[in-house]
Amino acid sequence: MVVARGVDRIEKSRQMREGGGFLVRRPIGDRIDQCDPFLMLDHLGPVVYGPGEAVGAPDHPHRGFETVSYLIDGEIKHQDSAGNSGVLKEGWVQWMTAGSGVVHSEMPSDEFLKRGGKSEGFQLWVNLPAKDKMIKARYQDTDTKKIPVVSSPDGKTKVKVIAGESLGAKAVIDTRTPIMFLDIHVQAGGTFVQDVPEEFNGFAYVWRGAGSFTEERISVEMGMVAVLGKGNTFQINASPSEDIHVLVIAGVPLKEAIARHGPFVMNTWEEIEQAFSDFQSGKLGSIAGSEERYAKTQKAVSKQKASGTWNKK
Repeated sequence: MVVARGVDRIEKSRQMREGGGFLVRRPIGDRIDQCDPFLMLDHLGPVVYGPGEAVGAPDHPHRGFETVSYLIDGEIKHQDSAGNSGVLKEGWVQWMTAGSGVVHSEMPSDEFLKRGGKSEGFQLWVNLPAKDKMIKARYQDTDTKKIPVVSSPDGKTKVKVIAGESLGAKAVIDTRTPIMFLDIHVQAGGTFVQDVPEEFNGFAYVWRGAGSFTEERISVEMGMVAVLGKGNTFQINASPSEDIHVLVIAGVPLKEAIARHGPFVMNTWEEIEQAFSDFQSGKLGSIAGSEERYAKTQKAVSKQKASGTWNKK
């Protein structure tokens, strides 16, 4: 039986500075603390950097969860203490399972730092079940060409299927637990109904445009996030005069105890203390060139402040 999901809670996300000084909105992990199994969602930008102004997140550790980076504009070079590296470009997705732990760096590519340009993207933190928290780290760097994009029968909606399934298309990215991560673009005046399994917790975040959610037409605009109510479908309505872009993210809740501090998410505080001890003693490793990355970040922030980019929101 089809049961339309309502909205249990709706919030406007706040802007803040994170990492080396990049501008983010945080729809999950701030006013809405979490949405099991999701710990945080950051919307990075959108911001236009001048030459030499782009910033990132220099060396930092992770343990016990996954980070999902989805890039709309810009380029990010990532490296870790296990020797993994690569460059994410427009439309790419990196699904990183930190597991037992790595030291990770996410910086603008040298080319993007040199020329500047528009930067926008997302980072989602997904909790791992207790049984998987100490598994080996894994990366799924996925070119935009490999990510399915499907259209609704009326042609008014396009869905990028990052995880899960929509309109009969299945994602190529593998997840540790059942998860749906969809980027849904509904044209002005259009309506789209997405199936969301009844057992999933989830939320919908408007990252561009305006419109409404559900049959009740609850008004939403860029920066607003809604926690989904019970049911198995969710309706998105674009404004009559404006398109709407929405991330629908949902998954099976873990329903496990969470101990969380900074870059570590475990089940007990003893495990958190062990994570800090392992990091401080060097067991998570390191990446050559860390001082250079911190210096680049400080220089970029100084350039932003000098040009006035730092104060633009």
